[in-house]
Order: sequence, then C-alpha cells, then structure tokens
Amino acid sequence: MDENRVKNFGAVISRLISKENLNHEEVKDCFCQIMRNEQPDLQQGAFMAALTAKGETAPEIAGVWEAIYEQDTVRVKPLVNKPLVDNCGTGMDSLKTFNISTAASIVAAAGGVVLAKHGARALSGSLGTIDMLESLGVDVETDVETVRRSIEMAGIGIFNGMSAKVHPQALFRILSQIRFGTTLNIAGSLANPALPRYAVRGVYSAELLQPVAEVMREIGYKKALVIYGSAPGGRGMDELSVLGESRIAELGEDGQIIKYSLSPADFGLKPGRAEDILTSGDKQRETLRLLHILSGGENGAAFNAVCLNAAPVFYIAGEADSLQQGYTKAAEIIRSGAAIAKLRQWVQTQNANPQAGLARLDSLLAELDGTKVS
Repeated sequence: MDENRVKNFGAVISRLISKENLNHEEVKDCFCQIMRNEQPDLQQGAFMAALTAKGETAPEIAGVWEAIYEQDTVRVKPLVNKPLVDNCGTGMDSLKTFNISTAASIVAAAGGVVLAKHGARALSGSLGTIDMLESLGVDVETDVETVRRSIEMAGIGIFNGMSAKVHPQALFRILSQIRFGTTLNIAGSLANPALPRYAVRGVYSAELLQPVAEVMREIGYKKALVIYGSAPGGRGMDELSVLGESRIAELGEDGQIIKYSLSPADFGLKPGRAEDILTSGDKQRETLRLLHILSGGENGAAFNAVCLNAAPVFYIAGEADSLQQGYTKAAEIIRSGAAIAKLRQWVQTQNANPQAGLARLDSLLAELDGTKVS
C-alpha cells in the first residue's frame, strides 16, 4: 500500500472524528479506495464508523452512492410500461419489527405496482428482507437477469445487495464483514441495479428525512416518500407507525420537498401495541407470521402495519390518489387472496429452480393451515 495515501486517508478520518463535513468528491474518492481495497481494513472500518457517528450530509451520502453505483453495480433495464418503484428501510431503527416492508411490497405488487427491490441480509436487526424472502422460497442468490425477468413477468423482483452477482467488486465483501449500521444502509440500498425513479424509503432517524430526500433528488428520483415512524418510549422505526406519529418528507415531481406528519387516526385506526409488531427473531416463526398476514388471517396491529406501509407505495406509483385510499386498497387485496397469489408467482418467476421454491412455499402454507400464529 502507498504510505502517503494511507496517511492522507487517515487525515480524512481525523476530520470526520472532529465532526467536519466532507464534500461529495472527497467522500466518493475515499469510498472508491475502500472498494478497491487500497486501505488497511482498520482504516476502512474507521472511515465508515466515523462518517456514521458524525452524521452524514446529503453530499456525503450521494458520494458513497455514486462510487457504488458507478464502479460496483451490475446494471439492468427492465422493460415495463409503468414506473419502477422500490420500497425498503435503512435498518438501524430502535424498534425491531417484523418484516413490514417486505409484506407491503408483495401487497403493492398484487395491486399493480411494478417493484424493483434492492435489499440485504440483516446487519443490525434479526432478519433482513433477503433472509425473509429466501425463507419464503424466492431465489435471492440468482443473477440480475433473472431478477429483471421477474420484474417484467411478475411485476416484482429483488436484487441481493450482498451478492457478488449484483455488486461484484466490493460491496458484498464489505457488507459480509460488518455487523453494525453505517452510511451503507442508506447509500448502498440506493444503488439499485434497475435504478427506479420512484421510491418509499424508511429511515432510522427523523434527522435523516430531509438529507435522504435531498440525496434522492440529487441522484435522479422523480417522486419519493422518506418516512420515520415513532413509538412509545422514544423509540422509532423505518416504517409508517401504527403506534404513534409518523413524519414524512415527500419529494414531488417539481423537485420540491415538503414535510408533514400522520397518525393512525388519519386512517381511522387506533394506536396499536408495540408487542404486536415486534419480531421474535426466529426465522421460521416470522416466515409463518408473514404468510398468516398475507393470507388474511390477521386483523390486528400487524395487519394494519402492512396495509399502512403498502399505502405509500400505491400512492407514489400513482395507483392511489391518497395514502388513505392506498390503505383501503391494500386491505382489500389481502382479503381477496391476491397477495398470496402474487407471492406464488414471484417465487416461481425469480428462481433457478421454480419447483423447489414452490415446494418450499407450499410446505409453509401447509404448516400454517390450522395453526395460530402471533
């Protein structure tokens, strides 16, 4: 390694530790060095930890995103006649819920939204969206062309952000070595191979609402909702909350960002209990729980949470005129059986071995039949 480059990189880390902001190009250059493995492992980890601890600015997040997307992302362009939409959370939130956004995406796809998702295995939580979808039978280790075909044929697909088939040079290496939340929870999740221009993005802190919306505007998103939900005891979640107030930054097609708040009462709901939406951390139990909700077997806070978080996906895609209309649509889709049908189609389409994937899903549904899940 070049000793001067190592010293200069260390000087940048010192600036971050002193709470000094970097510009877009400085961050991009540093992260390119990390992706090329040109810095010692300790300095790579120190850079990400110092940037996260300081609190990222919009230009800093955009710099990391640009480095990943330009140098370490296998890109595809699905041929669809509707806007491509992504929905995901950053993780790192203090309230560890079940996989709400995963369920919400399936409901939204069943309602006509075309979703190009980009997710990862759990880093800071119990089960990431990749962990959950793998458990349901979706092939999450496949190549980007299979995901592209799934988006085109089933209206939904997911790129595995921790796969070398998606990010072949570095991101998979970096994510496989860390178990704490970093700027990559934001910037890495935005490095979607299909580059959708519409999205719902949950964040782990209300302070990130504005900067993340600004980053999304800077990198080319046309419409987006950035969401932070509150819960009793000062906790929060990267979802719309069924427990209390949610704060939203909405990026409009005119480039303006507006902020507002919503509560369960705005949807005719009473606040739920935190214990009804917390994850157990057990993969099999959580998989059955998700199927129970999608099958229409749940009518409580967990059901409401899924419908509430499918609502902004419908809204941002133009499939609902308001969030309230989106909520109603989501509830109707689940009760009609369309959500489970869409999941089955997804498992069959995004799979190198569709028979094995469907067998996995059918065995889960058989286990669910007649079993109470909570």
